[in-house]
Amino acid sequence: MASRFNYFYLVEIQYFGFRYHGWQFQPGLKTLQGMLEKTFSFLFEDRKFKILGSGRTDAMVSAQSAYFELFTNHELELDIFQKELNDNLPADISVKNISIVDKKFNVIKNVNLKTYHYYFAPVDKKYPFATPFMNCIQHSLDIPKMKEAASLFEGEHDFQFFMTGSTENRSTVREIKESRVEENTELTASFFPDESFVFIVKGKGFMRYQVRMMMGALIRIGRNEISLQDIENALQGNPPNFTKLNAAASGLMVKEVEFKF
Repeated sequence: MASRFNYFYLVEIQYFGFRYHGWQFQPGLKTLQGMLEKTFSFLFEDRKFKILGSGRTDAMVSAQSAYFELFTNHELELDIFQKELNDNLPADISVKNISIVDKKFNVIKNVNLKTYHYYFAPVDKKYPFATPFMNCIQHSLDIPKMKEAASLFEGEHDFQFFMTGSTENRSTVREIKESRVEENTELTASFFPDESFVFIVKGKGFMRYQVRMMMGALIRIGRNEISLQDIENALQGNPPNFTKLNAAASGLMVKEVEFKF
């Protein structure tokens, strides 16, 4: 694809994903890629361009820092163009930075580390206004046990039981650099529960629904529905004796993406 274009830009964005059906373009649905391409088409008129995301996010997932690569055949004045983009994008998408990269850069292959945050709270009533930001779980949770379980994900493991899709001709082994549960002190609001937590996980790459299914296992741990040994067995490639739980998407945020240049 790079051979078709002369100029290459790395674009950092921030978005609130609650009203979007994920990153990837889908006909008839509001997606982040679709909204960005619509805006570029308006600004570029009949000039050709292409965008490629560093990864796909699910419906309702947000990002504090996410990236895509922009390919064009015309040079951009970065400060001016960034302002034009932000002036024409909806309020829930913001362009934080645009930088020049060379044609050898690959926004997918050059990812070195991704950090996800998953916000959640054990509650005894509903918190409607908090729902877009965190998973409010109407059940008591054993937080110390969840912290212990989160540490089991660190290292290189087989995550075939923490993802969806075909495993044929693909490796399901991934290395998790960091995995922990801690008190949430970052996202606060008067309409949030008094106490909330965040699951922080870092790795080079993740499979579809992997982080949400890891969080689902932690929720089951917190509810005392499964044991630490159950998670350890699943990470060794043994079929789990528990049903997968795909945690709600709206608690998930892409926190940071780091590249190797």
